[in-house]
Amino acid sequence: MFIDERIYTLKNGKLGEFLKLYETLGKDVQVRILGNMIGYFHTDIGPLNQVIHMWGYESMDDRWKRRQELQASEEWLEYALKMRPLVQSIENKILIPEAWSPIGGTDQ
Repeated sequence: MFIDERIYTLKNGKLGEFLKLYETLGKDVQVRILGNMIGYFHTDIGPLNQVIHMWGYESMDDRWKRRQELQASEEWLEYALKMRPLVQSIENKILIPEAWSPIGGTDQ
């Protein structure tokens, strides 16, 4: 398994609006399609106005298929159109756990 980490830096003052929008329009469709939400967080110390979420996948193919399905979803597109104006930037990382990591490593 590996983790897809996404960091959204929001425009000042938009954290509450972003989280409410995600909870009401984005969360259910994203969880249904992507499946394995590892966690969903916002910052309080350090870089502010950030939302970090992590998703677990069995393979890059698994990730690719699920992300394609999400991007094709009318529900997701409705959410994304309302969410994008709240976002200043997005950062994405693929995190590969070590074999001894509690979250489960890969057999590389």
